[in-house]
Amino acid sequence: MGIMDFLKGELIEIIEWTDDSRDTLSYRFPDDDKAIKNGAQLIVRESQQAQFVYLGEFGDTFGPGKHTLVTDNIPILTRLKSWKFGLQSPFKADVYFLNTRLFTGNKWGTANPVMMRDADLGVVRVRAFGTYDFRIVDTKRFLKEVAGSDHNFRLDEFAETMRSRIVSVFGDALSSAQVPVFDVASRYTELGEALLPLINPVVTAKYGLEIASFVVENVSVPPEVEQAVDKRSSMAAVGNLNDYVKFQMAQGMAKGGSTGGMATEMAVGLSIAQQMMQQQGLGAKAAAPGAPAASAIPDLLGPAEVAHVLGVTEQDVITVIESGELAAKRIGASYRIKRSALDEYLAK
Repeated sequence: MGIMDFLKGELIEIIEWTDDSRDTLSYRFPDDDKAIKNGAQLIVRESQQAQFVYLGEFGDTFGPGKHTLVTDNIPILTRLKSWKFGLQSPFKADVYFLNTRLFTGNKWGTANPVMMRDADLGVVRVRAFGTYDFRIVDTKRFLKEVAGSDHNFRLDEFAETMRSRIVSVFGDALSSAQVPVFDVASRYTELGEALLPLINPVVTAKYGLEIASFVVENVSVPPEVEQAVDKRSSMAAVGNLNDYVKFQMAQGMAKGGSTGGMATEMAVGLSIAQQMMQQQGLGAKAAAPGAPAASAIPDLLGPAEVAHVLGVTEQDVITVIESGELAAKRIGASYRIKRSALDEYLAK
């Protein structure tokens, strides 16, 4: 091997990076302690940027294309190396390639509930998750704040930091959008667009990144809030309470003579009696035919009187008394029931 071949082997003539992965954010060109030849070719492909670093200071940045490394196109590096007469000999510098393509489908989510104010629920804890797309827009800041001198910086090394940063502004964005929690499901797109102006200034200034799109896939509230909403929805679905009571009476009768069935029949009987009085215009001043007026019912009742008022059999009343569900006083062989005890039982 001649001296020229040896010297040629110690110089880098072509600098390029062929990315064969889908998750590499930055890549430091391996120079094997070799110097870069004067006039070497730098090849930067589409969706790439090349950043020169000399002794820890940022030099020149190159976009896509084929570049010949001479004094004219590396002015910053020329100044840093203090070349008085320009680039005349091989030199050493670190070259970082950055992937500027769009990284899609990255997941985010709230590890812990986020506190926010809602017009319907007041202060509520919500969880959310979705996806986002981002790209590198400031190579120097990204290298300085994120990748550092890492030889091969990949997406999974930065995922947790990005997730926590996005979640930290999620509550503010949701409040700014003024979208009620129960309407979020139909307005995910609007919520995602509202998040972008709040997230991008932070991640660009901190990491040199830009969020291209932000997708909210789900927003949920704690189980106890969901249960309260379900109960409210159920009440709305019942609609006419009298119709619902009649339906419950029919189902109670289908159960036969069980204690639960008797209790249902008694409650339903009282409700129907009240409804009949209202429909006939009698109100509280008159009772249904064959039954005493509400104001005429004495404070102390026997099983037969209770059965007559509710429209059930006397045996049904005794069954409920013996089960302990209706408070009564046994005097000899008979039971006496206070009007207040009957009202309390029916209110259960």
